[in-house]
Amino acid sequence: MGPGMEAADIAVVALYFVLVLFIGFLSMWKANRSTVSGYFLAGRSMTWIVIGASLFVSNIGSEHFIGLAGSGAASGFAVGAWEFNALLLLQLLGWVFIPVYIHSGVYTMPEYLSKRYGGHRLKVYFAFLSVLLYIFTKLSVDLYAGALFIQESLGWNLYLSIFLLISMTAVLTVTGGLVAVLYTDALQAVLMISGALTLSILSLNKVGGLEGVRTKYMQAVPNVSAIVATGNFTYSPSCRIEPKLNSLSILRGPLDEDIPWPGFILGQTPASIWYWCADQVIVQRVLAAKNIVHAKGSTLMAGILKILPMFLIVIPGMISRILFADEIACIGPEHCMAVCGSQAGCSNIAYPRLVMAVMPVGLRGLMMAVMIAALMSDLDSIFNSASTIFTLDIYQTFRRKATQQELLLVGRMFVIVMVAISIAWVPVIIDMQGGQTYLYIQEVAGYLTPPIAALFLLGVFWKRCNEKGAFWGGMTGCTLGSIRLILAFIYRQPRCDQVDDRPALITKVHYMYFAAGLFWISGLVAVVVSLFTSPPDEQQIKTTTLWGLRNIEKIPAKERDEIYRLTERSLSNGNGSLHKEIPLDVRKERCFDGADIKLLVPSTAPDPATPSTETSPATTPAECVGNGRIEMARAEEGGNANGERGRCLQLLGWFCGYKEEADSAPYKIVQEDSRVIAELLYEPPRVKALLNCGLVFVCSLGTFMFIYFSL
Repeated sequence: MGPGMEAADIAVVALYFVLVLFIGFLSMWKANRSTVSGYFLAGRSMTWIVIGASLFVSNIGSEHFIGLAGSGAASGFAVGAWEFNALLLLQLLGWVFIPVYIHSGVYTMPEYLSKRYGGHRLKVYFAFLSVLLYIFTKLSVDLYAGALFIQESLGWNLYLSIFLLISMTAVLTVTGGLVAVLYTDALQAVLMISGALTLSILSLNKVGGLEGVRTKYMQAVPNVSAIVATGNFTYSPSCRIEPKLNSLSILRGPLDEDIPWPGFILGQTPASIWYWCADQVIVQRVLAAKNIVHAKGSTLMAGILKILPMFLIVIPGMISRILFADEIACIGPEHCMAVCGSQAGCSNIAYPRLVMAVMPVGLRGLMMAVMIAALMSDLDSIFNSASTIFTLDIYQTFRRKATQQELLLVGRMFVIVMVAISIAWVPVIIDMQGGQTYLYIQEVAGYLTPPIAALFLLGVFWKRCNEKGAFWGGMTGCTLGSIRLILAFIYRQPRCDQVDDRPALITKVHYMYFAAGLFWISGLVAVVVSLFTSPPDEQQIKTTTLWGLRNIEKIPAKERDEIYRLTERSLSNGNGSLHKEIPLDVRKERCFDGADIKLLVPSTAPDPATPSTETSPATTPAECVGNGRIEMARAEEGGNANGERGRCLQLLGWFCGYKEEADSAPYKIVQEDSRVIAELLYEPPRVKALLNCGLVFVCSLGTFMFIYFSL
């Protein structure tokens, strides 16, 4: 047991684990996990409250508690700009991108690129890039941040704690799919906000409120004489220990080393557009909504919640520096190494150090549970979304005849592979020893994601952009960004007491300005190449652009009883066919695109006078897939050819979500009913007016927060 942790704290953590496992296995028991839609997309049954909470929790991982608080301790309010920017971009997702995704009938973001531009080059490129970003930025940094907190609070063995956390998260994701992820996210949202709010209130009382933070933070300077006297440390004036003069402003001058305002608006915003509007982790949750009303409601809710990190994480990080200036603002590499084991700085321990000092017994356990919740939520989100992309956009591209059961198995096995890679990557993260973990994530993403944002924006807003233009624009940006990223890893930032002799491209060009250049260069190349080559087919842009939404007549959803009841119909030759009503349990399952499952049950007495050499629709039940808009048609298996399985295999089948009647025939993509799309996109006039009022309020609130914290 680590220092400061009592039995009551450990009991709270244990109770949390039991509760999360209970909810995960309960959702696993009830959810339909034997289909791709049930496992990956929660059967499209989620409401705006659950999705809004899941969006917030999926974004706020352990790297936020460590990274945001650490950057707050090191540089003040500046890092809060990402949170307020996300508030605005979430509404861009709900009002622009999600309607297009629903209309186009896509399941994953690489699939949208493939459907919008044609071909498979962009789809595979984006899929590989997404998986790499998940593993080497999100997963790796999450593990580093979570392990750092556990070490500070519990003193557990680093690798044992990481292994247990990843294993439990993987169990929930592998067994329960997106349903388990969404419901545990809802629990963890309540836990995170309540625990962080408690710490924020207690710490603000210690320093005299928000005004006390503004005053005392600028005075939070370590006692150099006392530190040098107590240890064998040296101090170099080149190591900054005083807070920056503009620490209390979010948007800063164009040459600021943290957040230059032109670079943030022109460079960081495109990278954030990729994350909030084209990243599978985020979009997959919003597409799980029942309809566009719930989707927009979820982005409004998540946008309001994005105000909280400034007050629950960034400001507590600043308070930690006020209370522990001699440790958080270490005076040199040797002192930093003695305090936190990193020569680059000790700002990352700001939040866990504040928890152990301010929270009373019992509540420390609550905050430990909050950190575990943040880590597990981020990990389960990445596991589920990355396995979705790998299975349907990479594996299926190279193995087109894969069965549904095979896809489900591959998706679960890929989660296990990601677990192994994540654990193996831990030593690399420890050696990284970044001074500000959160800014490391943003820098890496800033070199790789702006070209993707350009391709999505052009695809949604400009009908003339074609596959050749998008591909070469993306490749140009990817090549330039990769070169800059490699140089950044080769020429690492030296210690503060050493001379910085890195190339001017590294030291003089802020990564946000470089990201802005990547975004505009990629877009320009895509536009020029598109104009000099043939335009895309009308079918490619009919449902995949914003302008295509004007051509669809949105209608209210039909009564569900009407949709499910299959009545007797006459065939062209005068013979009738028997149609059965869908059972209640199947009736409740919904496709990701909002369409309910419609199974055509074959007649029990087929007419021998009408033989057929092809599989008829009556003998091919269609099963909706995931994102709602892919339907899988497969042949029905007859009988139990292999006999009854053993008990062990039955248990394994239940654990992995297989059903006895699961078939092994490959599936094919079927066109979606246009009426289903129209129903999904329908907004009652009063509800639409209410949502638009909410949009104005949330955007005004975000703008106000930018102004208030910049004055």
